Amino acid sequence: MSQIILEEALFENKAVEKTKKGLSVERIYQKKTQLEHILLRPDTYIGSVESVTQQLWVFDEDVGMNCRDVTFVPGLYKIFDEILVNAADNKQRDKTMTCIKVNIDAENNSISVWNNGKGIPVVEHKVEKVYVPALIFGQLLTSSNYDDDQKKVTGGRNGYGAKLCNIFSNKFTVETACKESKKTFKQTWYDNMGRAGEHKIRPFDGAEFTCITFQPDLAKFKMQALDKDTVAIMTRRAYDIAGATKGVRVFLNGKRLPVSAGFRSYVDLYLKDKVDELGSPLIVVHEVVSERWEVCLTLSEKGFQQVSFVNSIATTKGGRHADYVADQVTSKIIEVVKKKNKAGVVVKPFQVKNHMWIFVNCLIENPTFDSQTKENMTLQQKSFGSTCPLSDKFIKQANSCGIVESIMNWVKFKAQTQLNKKCSAVKHTRIKGVPKLDDANDAGGKNSHGCTLILTEGDSAKTLAVSGLGVVGRDRYGVFPLRGKMLNVREATHKQIMDNAEINNVIKILGLQYKKNYSNPESLKSLRYGKLMIMTDQDLDGSHIKGLLINFIHHNWPSLLHHNFLEEFITPIIKATNKKQELSFYSIPEFSEWKEAQPNIKSWKIKYYKGLGTSTSKEAKEYFSDMQRHRIPFKYAGPVDDEAITLAFSKKKIEERKEWLTNFMVNRRQRREHNLPEEYLYGQATESLSYNDFINKELVMFSNSDNERSLPCLVDGLKPGQRKVLFCCFKRNDKREVKVAQLAGSVAEMSAYHHGESSLMMTIVGLAQNFVGSNNLNLLQPQGQFGTRLHGGKDSASPRYIFTMLSPLARLLFPAVDDNLLKYNYDDNQRVEPEWYIPIIPTVLVNGADGIGTGWASRIPNFGVREIVNNIHRMLNGEEPLPLLPGYKGFKGTIDQLMTNQYMNSGEVAIIDSTTIEISELPVKTWTQTYKENVLEPMLNGTEKVRALITDYKEYHTDTTVRFVVTMTEERLREAEAAGLHKVFKLQQSLTCNSMVLFDHVGSLKKYELVQDVLRDFFELRMKYYVLRKDWLAGMLGAESAKLTNQARFILEKIEGTLIIENKPKKQLILMLTEMGYDSDPVKAWKEAQEKNTVEETGDDENKEEDTTGPDYNYLLNMPMWYLTKEKKEELCKQRDAKLTELNTVEKKSPADLWKEDLAAFTEELERVEENERQNASMPVVKGKAGKAGKAGKVGKVKQETMPTPQGRRVIPRITSTMKAEATKKAIIQKGKKVSASSGTFLWIILNRLLTPSSPPDAKQPSIMDALSKPKPASKTATKKIPSFDSSDSDGSSNAPSRAAPAKRKALDSDDSDRSSDDLMSRIKGKKTTIASKVSPNSGGSSIDVSQVVAPRSKAVRAKKPVAYNFDSDSDEDF
Repeated sequence: MSQIILEEALFENKAVEKTKKGLSVERIYQKKTQLEHILLRPDTYIGSVESVTQQLWVFDEDVGMNCRDVTFVPGLYKIFDEILVNAADNKQRDKTMTCIKVNIDAENNSISVWNNGKGIPVVEHKVEKVYVPALIFGQLLTSSNYDDDQKKVTGGRNGYGAKLCNIFSNKFTVETACKESKKTFKQTWYDNMGRAGEHKIRPFDGAEFTCITFQPDLAKFKMQALDKDTVAIMTRRAYDIAGATKGVRVFLNGKRLPVSAGFRSYVDLYLKDKVDELGSPLIVVHEVVSERWEVCLTLSEKGFQQVSFVNSIATTKGGRHADYVADQVTSKIIEVVKKKNKAGVVVKPFQVKNHMWIFVNCLIENPTFDSQTKENMTLQQKSFGSTCPLSDKFIKQANSCGIVESIMNWVKFKAQTQLNKKCSAVKHTRIKGVPKLDDANDAGGKNSHGCTLILTEGDSAKTLAVSGLGVVGRDRYGVFPLRGKMLNVREATHKQIMDNAEINNVIKILGLQYKKNYSNPESLKSLRYGKLMIMTDQDLDGSHIKGLLINFIHHNWPSLLHHNFLEEFITPIIKATNKKQELSFYSIPEFSEWKEAQPNIKSWKIKYYKGLGTSTSKEAKEYFSDMQRHRIPFKYAGPVDDEAITLAFSKKKIEERKEWLTNFMVNRRQRREHNLPEEYLYGQATESLSYNDFINKELVMFSNSDNERSLPCLVDGLKPGQRKVLFCCFKRNDKREVKVAQLAGSVAEMSAYHHGESSLMMTIVGLAQNFVGSNNLNLLQPQGQFGTRLHGGKDSASPRYIFTMLSPLARLLFPAVDDNLLKYNYDDNQRVEPEWYIPIIPTVLVNGADGIGTGWASRIPNFGVREIVNNIHRMLNGEEPLPLLPGYKGFKGTIDQLMTNQYMNSGEVAIIDSTTIEISELPVKTWTQTYKENVLEPMLNGTEKVRALITDYKEYHTDTTVRFVVTMTEERLREAEAAGLHKVFKLQQSLTCNSMVLFDHVGSLKKYELVQDVLRDFFELRMKYYVLRKDWLAGMLGAESAKLTNQARFILEKIEGTLIIENKPKKQLILMLTEMGYDSDPVKAWKEAQEKNTVEETGDDENKEEDTTGPDYNYLLNMPMWYLTKEKKEELCKQRDAKLTELNTVEKKSPADLWKEDLAAFTEELERVEENERQNASMPVVKGKAGKAGKAGKVGKVKQETMPTPQGRRVIPRITSTMKAEATKKAIIQKGKKVSASSGTFLWIILNRLLTPSSPPDAKQPSIMDALSKPKPASKTATKKIPSFDSSDSDGSSNAPSRAAPAKRKALDSDDSDRSSDDLMSRIKGKKTTIASKVSPNSGGSSIDVSQVVAPRSKAVRAKKPVAYNFDSDSDEDF
């Protein structure tokens, strides 16, 4: 309160002081009329009346539209603009208006604006008692725009407008003609609207018009005359009206303005003689979006530019209408830039706008502005009264008008600028911030050109190098360890390079500068090191590291390669020692050649050096003391080297890389077939190396190895890591579960696994997973949490906590008897896994395949086991295999064929009521948690641009089932159903078989076009191996029967006394047995003969040993004394007869019969395993307290809420013609063929008829309601033509007959699983009973019914058991 009083007192004191100076209170406090206020404070109404200098677009007679600095008075410009906009507004009131005439007489200071639109009514206003034209132009705050409820698209709004022009004019004349009143009106005001002349009203009967003529009061604007700049601005406004007002001809000083094509030709006035960075004319993208919106876009080189009009008002500062259009274009261009932005520079929207020049002409309802000058439109977009959705055609043209290219050039420039900041232009003698660098003492100094930087593979290799530096000194050698593999900079983003510490450190250490040309030898003196030496392991990964470093230098500084800047340091991969003699080998082929030439290889000690860490410090000093031998410089051999490096690392050379690898595989296979040695680089005479040789002889081996590790084999469907796991499991033959972590260690030991055990553990987990979307046939059993469909297997427990063991189906799928026919690999003189296993069905189709290698990628979906077995039986019977549809174990959705090798897999959704739907299955490999996060949550919450689709959802799924209950409004559900619920809720995904790339049995990659081709190749190879198995069985059984015969004879003759072996020398004993006709161990002799044949066929005698022992009678002489009994003799005779019977049985069987027996045993066990799984899945939950033995627990029911609602109305997935047409289009694009629309349609018609033979040619696709209300009747012809391959249960609407569920087996004992598994394994391993003639009583005969083995059946049928072959061991324990 006191503060208010003080302020009043101060105010009064000031008033008294001024009064004392002679100013009266009346002079101090004045009241002005509105007219006086406008003249006194003009800036409030028309802007500044002082001259200003700004850069504006004007129209110069000699230049045209020109952006230059102009000096003008904003207030004068504004009063002219008000009259001009009023004339343009008349077009919105009268659509028949066609002309506006503007006259600017600078000499006489006179301006007039005439239009032929509807005239002003010449009638007296009943309230104001004046004529309407005088009311509008001669009295303030009068307007026809005061009704805000009426949506108008005119420029006037506040009731000042033209009156301001009258007030600031010496003379202001209004003349109008009204057709309705048939009168003309004319009146003139003088002296700033201070004096009004008499109005003149005359009769009229002609065309309507309105004309405003005024002489601005130049004194008010502190001007003497209308200068050149002011006239240029007014002229541009006349052109503005000509371009922005549709259907109106504009005349200026009697000449029609050349804007004949409307807004588009107006835009050309700005772009005259404008060119882009390449000197080409600017491309303009134009679109008339609607009656109210017209947009043009082109490239800007001066930052963001806009020319826009709102209801013919020139908004020179833009506003929300310009932002509305620019933001649409910006968002779309950013998407394109992100795809092309390999540099990885972050591009923000305002940076994209800096390259845009937009022109907007729009009509907006009741627009608002930030000032009376109307330069910036402030109305919010939601109140525009219309929208401006730019079409896809406009956006597509916008992406190709030069804006994207300009942005990309700016991105490259910015990326280069950022990279240059990472480099130092000054050579430093000491480097800071790289702690792991052991810098050379002379680096960065005057002797830096003689220094060498050694880059090592890891810290252990650095330790080896530092040990060696003790020999050569630290002055000229520096060491820096690399962590893993270097980035492929040729395909890396800018962000990746900027964030890569390894690359930045290497550049910093060497003193390199981006984009600098080092062609001149003098430029090398700016580097801190004159040489770069690469020191890696001599394995394939080491070769890859070398290649990446070469690629890094070649991509950024190709001139450095011309100066022999790069070197490599090689170490032995094998050392052979004999007494004091030591030989080093730097490649395996070189060692193999030397080994073959050695007469007595056993006297040599062979040691393999897998990495630099294997070498000792002493050996490191030896390497560095013989630097000339170990230091191999790379020498540039010309453009061929550049081409080779680009071929290996460029993303653009994919097809050439495929050809490169294919040629390598073909060459390697031919060399092996002709027993030629492999090519190698590092021989005893190697002194230098070209980059071309390195790429084509060393790096190509890594690329091929990468494919071998990443892509599966046709024969067994396994990758090397998976094959090693299976080999170890077969070798261990565990009867009990084993911890995954322990099994991984065992695999690494038994199979010489050279990579990290963590990846091996994940491989084991992957082989045991059995959730929907993983394996159709898991080779290992999951005992614990191996992952579920909730997270796609990523939710598996730690390998320390989970257990596994071989599946009972594994040895039936890979029969043990076939192990004898396989070719095994050797690693470090250790026999490891075979090149491939040979299963009885193509497991690559059963479990699918997924892998990305070098040049190739492979992706094959899963197929049903029984469908594959069925096709094998068909082929065994001489029939063609049937087409296969992908199938996943436990998948309850549907998979439909779109065209050859393209399928659509759909989930399940049902409508519960008018507001509720139920999702009970997701597409294959769509995981429950991922679907919830990426689909349902966004639908529930909505976004800024898309409102929420659903109101709520509930989850009732388990780890094996899916059930989402989704609620939404009735209206939204109807809309979703009309669009297709599967499409809206993303319950459909495509499956393709276009990348079926596999290694064949000879180790070459082959791409298969059809699944049937995979089946045929497998069938042909597998049949050959059944022939080999039969021959092997015949030979083995014959040898064993001969062995038993000799043993029985030996016992008999010993009992009878014919044979005396006591107290005789060994040599005499062997000679006597030979003379008596005893055979040397028949089994051993037969096996040696097999190995000899294998060695002769393959030319691989690495493990061949010279036979210097003579005949082997240990199988006779090592028999225990108690074998010399009559009972044992008779037992041996019986065993011999059994072997002969088995031999006779085998000889009578064809290879096809052997295959059918294996399939029968496998199918029977598959039925049993799946029955157990079904029983376990349906088993009720037992609730009981732990620790109370003998007390029965309570049985709790499984809640039905996890199961689909039976009352739900199933929605049949739509397989529309559009989907099939898109699939056809994609297939054509992949093959590189372009067809016309008509031919494409014709192709689709043919494909549709070929792929859907079950439907008649004139069949119509049912509507959604038809499909939901009644099932489609089954077609008899369709049933005959195409069998059902659907592994899931039918819902009753399918054309194909539904699969009957197998009948439940009788309850088994608790140990029946192990017992049955053991029995089946023993059939192959060799129980001593022959069951060839036994047939299951359920089979009804001696032959196998293929349909019973493969096809579904309502009753369990036991298959005929295969013959069990017994092969006795060579050990003494058998006796």
